[in-house]
Amino acid sequence: MRTMTERQPAATTITLDDSERQRCEVWTRVMGYHRPVASFNIGKKGEHCERRFFREAQARLDASA
Repeated sequence: MRTMTERQPAATTITLDDSERQRCEVWTRVMGYHRPVASFNIGKKGEHCERRFFREAQARLDASA
């Protein structure tokens, strides 16, 4: 039995066949509620791909404006 202090070797590589993989479902907030991106129509999927993400803490407002 393995204890919490034992470590696995660092070079462990896990390889999965396509049959073992599970599709990742991406959800996003749209108009105040969350929806899976897979349920979007083709236009909304295109808009989702064009989105740019930012970190609010790094965004700065121009004080002179």
